Amino acid sequence: MIKKWYFYASLIVIITFLSLGFIPSNEKTKPWFLIETTDGSEYIFPSQEKDDYPNLNFPYTGNHFIGFKEAVAFKESQGKYRLVNSLGYMGKYQFGSKALRAIGIKDDKAFLKDPALQEKAFVALLSKNKWILRYEIQKYEGKIINGIEITESGILAAAHLGGAGSVKNFFKNKGNKHFRDAFGTSLRSYMRDFGGYDLSYIEADNDAVIKK
Repeated sequence: MIKKWYFYASLIVIITFLSLGFIPSNEKTKPWFLIETTDGSEYIFPSQEKDDYPNLNFPYTGNHFIGFKEAVAFKESQGKYRLVNSLGYMGKYQFGSKALRAIGIKDDKAFLKDPALQEKAFVALLSKNKWILRYEIQKYEGKIINGIEITESGILAAAHLGGAGSVKNFFKNKGNKHFRDAFGTSLRSYMRDFGGYDLSYIEADNDAVIKK
């Protein structure tokens, strides 16, 4: 009798144990791989697919400030800090002496040898032009003028090419007066090709200068 009791008791324990193994647990667990949806803000590029950008003729580095400055640099000098063109424009972003003086740089040779100074100069000139062109940015951003969608980054790129005064004349003449530099590059093409970048990082500052 005792043996039968042990047998049945053991059988009940085994059945209970096996049954519990098939009951789903209510405990929340996370998978070892990421399946959560995100807003995409952790990516550098607006798209992860390189084929989404078939018409770019410069390295694509995103639509943030770093993308803008590297795109401009590639267009101006292919990113070469020591380059001086036939008209005397210098460095990665092809500064003229007049533009350098406007942001407090007086030694052209020292500027050409100093990559860090060139990067600071680019930011300073953007800040100054953003202040000078603040009304144009506010008034025309998002509008279509002579077939070009106007953006802040396009305006500032055009100012880097031809100066803020040339950009003001562009809007004054409703885009019908076509400024071109000595190599035939148009203000309109810069406004188009460098549009759509996020330059909120750049603060408008009429007094932007490089202090060494």
